[in-house]
Amino acid sequence: MRSNYRPIGEFIQLKDERNTGLKVKQLLGLSISKQFIPSVANIVGTDMENYKIIRKNQFACSTMQVRRDKKMPVALLKEVDEAIISQAYPIFEVKEVNQLLPDYLMMWFTRSEFDREACFNAVGGVRGSLEWEDFCNLQLPIPSITKQHEIVKEYNVVQNRITLNQQLIQKLEETAQVIYKQWFVEFEFPDENGLPYKANGGEMVESELGEIPKGWEVKVVGDAVECNVSTFTPKDKFKTIEYLDTSSITNNEIEDLQTLDLMIDEIPSRAKRKVNHNDIIFSTVRPNLKHFGILKNPKSNMIVSTGFAVLKPIYPNVCGELLYLLITNEENLQILQARAEMSVSTYPSINSEDLLCINFLLPEKDILKKAKEIFKSQFDLADEIRKENKSLRNMKDLLLSKLATIEN
Repeated sequence: MRSNYRPIGEFIQLKDERNTGLKVKQLLGLSISKQFIPSVANIVGTDMENYKIIRKNQFACSTMQVRRDKKMPVALLKEVDEAIISQAYPIFEVKEVNQLLPDYLMMWFTRSEFDREACFNAVGGVRGSLEWEDFCNLQLPIPSITKQHEIVKEYNVVQNRITLNQQLIQKLEETAQVIYKQWFVEFEFPDENGLPYKANGGEMVESELGEIPKGWEVKVVGDAVECNVSTFTPKDKFKTIEYLDTSSITNNEIEDLQTLDLMIDEIPSRAKRKVNHNDIIFSTVRPNLKHFGILKNPKSNMIVSTGFAVLKPIYPNVCGELLYLLITNEENLQILQARAEMSVSTYPSINSEDLLCINFLLPEKDILKKAKEIFKSQFDLADEIRKENKSLRNMKDLLLSKLATIEN
């Protein structure tokens, strides 16, 4: 252990400020990926005055189930000045920011090595909780405050580029959704003169779904896809697999893709579905959480949880991007969530058939071709930006790994 290593507990203090008088309204949750997220908890009948207030530059963490999850959820509040969070989470802050920067401490918490150490020390209860005292006894290097500022600045340059790229990806996908709505919901696709079809007198005909453009057909998603057709078996003879669980992808953004050694690691029993290029994966639990995506050039050993419905596009000229935009538009998500809430499952859930019976308006071939060109270019560009972000995240990991050897 280097001489500049010190216990975390020397530099932090617990805070327990309750929401008396309901002064704070914004409720946050804490994710296993060490981020604050909008809470999805059912708070009907809950005494919100008992919730804890967390303020900017304070931390929230969960010391429960650390060994089971192999991670310690902990996050630093930066985006808002104040919020409330479950009373189950310890809230703490740095005592003296001229000795330890909160951002530097958060960098340390982000390291995979920190999670491994926390997991090793998590011995409480059946699921392996980390006692607060044991957390405080974990150590980290404390260089000079000047050096901490330098480290944080270098790290933030990379992180800010990742954030900018994420915004670009979001803009590309939002633009695709806007075009989808204009063409396939409002029927304002370009006519032969390049003008919006319906607004310029394009011929409409009656259908079971109301008026649709002449030449279009009413189908369902099940007519255009195969569902859950590829299964991972021992015959595949992979040495490792890349495993994606339902909580590890949100709105087409993969957050935690695990690489597991089939000879060493414990493979989740739900890791059974193989996936291919342009497969659509959609979590059947709580559709409103948006655990879905369209996969671009996954590795041959990529396996996803059986908690996903895996849809493989098979209809001629119908691209996966179009089907993905159809299934994930807000109107269909609301319908799917309503069906989930009527289920008798422990968690609000749908089944694959709910996805397959979504109505799908099949346009004429020339519209399909134009749509494919546009949507494919949007999603392919987003995929290229994601690849850049992957390289940037590797750079981030390298910077984090160097923290252990930092000297003044």
